[in-house]
Amino acid sequence: MIASGIFEKIPAARNDKRGAALCIVVSAKGSVPAGAGSKMIVYSDRSIDGTIGGGSLEKKVTEDALRVMEGRKAELFRHDLKHQHNMCCGGTVDIYIEPVMKKNKLYIFGAGHTGHALAKISEGMDFEVVVIDERKEYLDSFFPAGVNKMNLKHEEALPLLPFDENTYICIMTYSHRLDREILAYCIKKHFAYLGMIGSRRKVEMTKKMFSENLEMTEEDLNRVDMPMGVDIGAGTPGEIALSILAKIVSVKNNVSVWEKELHL
Repeated sequence: MIASGIFEKIPAARNDKRGAALCIVVSAKGSVPAGAGSKMIVYSDRSIDGTIGGGSLEKKVTEDALRVMEGRKAELFRHDLKHQHNMCCGGTVDIYIEPVMKKNKLYIFGAGHTGHALAKISEGMDFEVVVIDERKEYLDSFFPAGVNKMNLKHEEALPLLPFDENTYICIMTYSHRLDREILAYCIKKHFAYLGMIGSRRKVEMTKKMFSENLEMTEEDLNRVDMPMGVDIGAGTPGEIALSILAKIVSVKNNVSVWEKELHL
């Protein structure tokens, strides 16, 4: 495969079950096996697309790419081909390695005013947004074009949805019973964030019911953000949606200081 096609491979790499990293030769001096602009994608099983020159250099770059995937942070590496790799060409290359991040999925259960507001402000924030509601008239009325809609009952929709470490879940239906049924299903799945909207009383009742009837541990329940969002004194659907998105972004970016500053 020629290097010019590597960028076209990135969308597929985002959805690949394997982790992946993009490697680009950004600078080359002296005699080198592949010049600036050479690219390859390294997958977590060590398979590759493209090349940055082969040999011991490519082997070391593969190892670097695996570490970048694990750390989830881009890095720049300099290679002296003669002294580091015992390559007779003897030049130097700088190779930029960036993890290919999987697409974040945001599932919003409930197409009411707050659900709509959350979908609207999340749509441009690097999330694949899916709104699930059995009420067709709510989904048809006012959702942005970039938002995916599932007009299904939750018991039909849930088995169809993939769950992984890039899944963010917000539960805000019109019914406390539905909210709890969805929560009981999702809490057993893999996710990055799981939250449920509600009053303090609703949350306490939910915790009591889950502990007694579903034998959920305190550790299980502490993984759920309820009531959902950060406390910014939100009152309107738009403000509540903003508080929820702020919490989701803080989780996505692994920023724990947010809660400390807000005394949550």
